[in-house]
Amino acid sequence: MDYRPDAADPRFLLEQVLDAPARLRALAPFAEVDDGLMGQVLEEAARFVGEVIAPLNAVGDAVGARFDAGKVTMPPGFAAAYRAFWQAGWPALACAPEDGGQGLPWVLEGVLYEWLTGANHGWTMAPGLLHGAYECLKHHGSAELKARYLAKIASGEWLATMCLTEPQAGSDLGLVRTQAAPQADGSHRLSGTKIFISGGEHDLTDNIVHLVLAREPGAPPGPKGLSLFVTAKFLDDGARNAIHCERIEEKMGLHGSPTCVLRFDGASAWRVGEPGRGLAAMFVMMNAARLHVALQGVGLLEAAWQKARAYAGERLQMRAPGSGRTAGEADPIIRHPAMQRVLDTERAWIDGLRVLAYHTGMELDVARHHADPARRQAAQQWCSLVTPVLKSLCTEQGFAGASRLLQVFGGHGYVREWGIEQHVRDARITLIYEGTNEIQAIDLLARKVLPDGGAALVALLEQLAQEVDGAAADGPETTDRLHDAARLTRELVAAAGRQAALPYEAADDFLRATGLALLGWAWHRIARAPGAQDARWAVPHQALRLRVLPEYGMRAQILRNQCRAAAGARVD
Repeated sequence: MDYRPDAADPRFLLEQVLDAPARLRALAPFAEVDDGLMGQVLEEAARFVGEVIAPLNAVGDAVGARFDAGKVTMPPGFAAAYRAFWQAGWPALACAPEDGGQGLPWVLEGVLYEWLTGANHGWTMAPGLLHGAYECLKHHGSAELKARYLAKIASGEWLATMCLTEPQAGSDLGLVRTQAAPQADGSHRLSGTKIFISGGEHDLTDNIVHLVLAREPGAPPGPKGLSLFVTAKFLDDGARNAIHCERIEEKMGLHGSPTCVLRFDGASAWRVGEPGRGLAAMFVMMNAARLHVALQGVGLLEAAWQKARAYAGERLQMRAPGSGRTAGEADPIIRHPAMQRVLDTERAWIDGLRVLAYHTGMELDVARHHADPARRQAAQQWCSLVTPVLKSLCTEQGFAGASRLLQVFGGHGYVREWGIEQHVRDARITLIYEGTNEIQAIDLLARKVLPDGGAALVALLEQLAQEVDGAAADGPETTDRLHDAARLTRELVAAAGRQAALPYEAADDFLRATGLALLGWAWHRIARAPGAQDARWAVPHQALRLRVLPEYGMRAQILRNQCRAAAGARVD
């Protein structure tokens, strides 16, 4: 019943479906990356995650992080596993060689963190923000700050946090009150309280680096008055900084990850980037961070699926329809259509979401490294539009799918012995952090689609429709769905001009409909790949067409009803 990463499926999707080695070799930093190298990295990552990280999942949940007098002790085995992790070079996978990194494509890091989350979500929260902190300092930090922190963060020798939320300031960061008082030596002193800080205090590393949003004296109210600062648990001379952990939260899940309340009492800190540009400095890491969270949803869903598949293969109950067994004999429940339906449907979600996430991960690198500015811009456009869709779609399915897979266990799934209930508890937070899924939907529709009249998203959907092979089995329906999603976007843009509240009411359904259209495209790519006719891929593809994609029609109808209502028409 233990989670075991398997490199075979991700390799098939990367090599056969997405042609990743050739696409990545076209980028100068990855000219030496081929399928052999990618396969070797993935195989070794699967071994490490399965042997070192996965066995600690149960103890992390049962024992949890412990708080005592301002100090946090992590669950047994966590510190040793983290030491092995950073000393083996895993945090540095996608960091630049000049910073001590390995300079490999982001998508390999993405697969690694998908597996880490499936193996042990609580443990994975500790290194989860390392690459984001690295990117932020690399792009916005001064030479002095880079020299002080960058190599330690790139290697993972020091862990990092992101300190945004305050008791009165969640999604509305314009309400942040933490103050940053400038000092004569160019530093600042931070004063204020931050909440929900993952890994704000622990015993995994010798130091913890914090990126903190705060206001300087005289800064205007709202988001434009926020600046970004870097500080650390220990200063250069070894002295303890004025940062105090007041408590850790008692949570529904993620017991192995301390969620801290941090109090800054005049802590020494240094500004990152320009005054009043704190959110801009933070947003350099947002696409990658949100894609990481999307892959957390996929990883947790895969872990739940593995447990349910193993249990269903062993649990004997009744005769399956058409099995030919005599009265009193029993079949493994995997032969029963009700259980096959659940397993095949969630498999379809996992495979399709992986294609979308891996493709987006490669587009992140294209946006950074491609020689053609137009291609870089197109990649950035893809990431901007698709990342909020993925963050929402993957995490919702990670939670809902894990809950459905728990059903395979019956009453056994509700008790702790089998571990499936932990995945349901752990997955729930992914719908909330890194921007709630409601925020993702508003970001997509109100901030990215409406400002240009839907032109960018319509162009993307029409381009995907043109790529579809109309002669393939599901080609016509995939093309029709993408064209309809483009039409729906235009209709919603027009209706939004008549009712200001409409985009905010329709945002969730619009994101879901867009995501389902993209999921159909992803599976069309899978179905065209060599070997995809095997039952391994054909069975979940059929489940997708029968039980997943029909939801698109329902969401489209809801949105068109809202558009008609906004125009004053009756909706029956």
